[in-house]
Amino acid sequence: MDIAFDELTPQSRRIRLNGRLDLKGTGEIESRFASLTSTDSNNVLVDMSGVDFLASIGMRLLLTCAKAKTRQGGKMVLISPKPMVWEALETAGLDSLIPIYADEATALAGLSA
Repeated sequence: MDIAFDELTPQSRRIRLNGRLDLKGTGEIESRFASLTSTDSNNVLVDMSGVDFLASIGMRLLLTCAKAKTRQGGKMVLISPKPMVWEALETAGLDSLIPIYADEATALAGLSA
């Protein structure tokens, strides 16, 4: 599992995930992802376009970090998940807890609203 990030604006950061958010992949990025999402009040866009598989442990990581981000005064959203990953998020009900957007422009507009 690979993780990369860049600053979009002074208030927003994009995190790109590539690989499988299964037990192994989640373990490889968990501490870095938590650090990038939970340490300040910046909004975070998590680019899921490179995630091929999402297990429950990966969902737990996303939910835990989204809650931590909210406590810090920011928001975390997911963008561009592949259809299978989007379906898994919806089936688990995470789409009602973490906003999911089809693309970055829509997500940024949603965050600024």
